Amino acid sequence: MKPSFSIMPSSQHSMDIATLLTRYAAGEREFSQVNFQEVELTNLTLSDANFSHADFRHARLGRTNLSRACLQFADLSEAILWGTDLSAADLSGAVLREADLSGAMLMHAQLDGANLCKAILSGAILAQASLTQANLIEADLRSTSSHRTNLQGANLSGTDLSYAQLNEAILCRANLTGAKLCRANLRRGVGQDFLAVDLTGANLQNADLSYADLTGVLLRQADLRGADLTGTILIDADTQGTLFSEISAG
Repeated sequence: MKPSFSIMPSSQHSMDIATLLTRYAAGEREFSQVNFQEVELTNLTLSDANFSHADFRHARLGRTNLSRACLQFADLSEAILWGTDLSAADLSGAVLREADLSGAMLMHAQLDGANLCKAILSGAILAQASLTQANLIEADLRSTSSHRTNLQGANLSGTDLSYAQLNEAILCRANLTGAKLCRANLRRGVGQDFLAVDLTGANLQNADLSYADLTGVLLRQADLRGADLTGTILIDADTQGTLFSEISAG
């Protein structure tokens, strides 16, 4: 589902933790437009709840189960989400600026159009998550697991993807200018069931691809001018129409 972008509603109301937990235990799941700023909601189960347009700025949600929750357009700026289970959650259009999602589980999550500028996602699991058109400028994605993650058209300018596992990721037309992909694994697996990482039309100008494994990657029409290709493995990569600078390619 593509998000229909809107601003945060002005009709938010506050709710204390005891009330939230009592209502949730009674079967209620509707908590949209609620103000949860700076609350402590760690180690809880709040799966399947609707927190769309809710305000979680500076909230602590570490290790809480938010699987399948709706967090469309929620504001989670600078929230702590260490190890939080957000699998199959809908965070389309959500704001996660400078949020800490270290080790978070985001399998099958929807983050299309989300703002993750300077967010920390090191060690997070993004397998089959959708982050099309997401803002990941200067985000920390070191050592993330991004199997079949859809990052089509995402802005990853200045993002740190060092040692990331990007197998079968979709990065066509993504902006990776100045991104760090040192020793990242984009290698296509052996066998017909494995898809090639798609960097078709991606902008990788001045990116650090040193010692990255791009075996079998689709790089058609990609721009690698000024990229650091020291030790980069490009065996069987499709570089039709790819732009290289003479210095970096040499």
